[in-house]
Amino acid sequence: MDRALSGPVRIHEMAKVSPFKFLQEVRTETQKVTWPSRRETAITTAMVFIMVALAAVFFLIADQIIRIAVTFLLSFGG
Repeated sequence: MDRALSGPVRIHEMAKVSPFKFLQEVRTETQKVTWPSRRETAITTAMVFIMVALAAVFFLIADQIIRIAVTFLLSFGG
């Protein structure tokens, strides 16, 4: 009988798999993964560091502009 037609599916129904079988399936799946080369990993890492540095500079400048604006506005009160 088609499972879609047999009514609601219980969430707690899980397949019973032995740890050995599970590890075999994990190994099979990891062999299907296309792993990046050392060069691709190095380039991606460099790009992450560059983007982090750019974000840090952006937020530093934005924070300074906001600080100056708030200081200027609060100077009217005192």
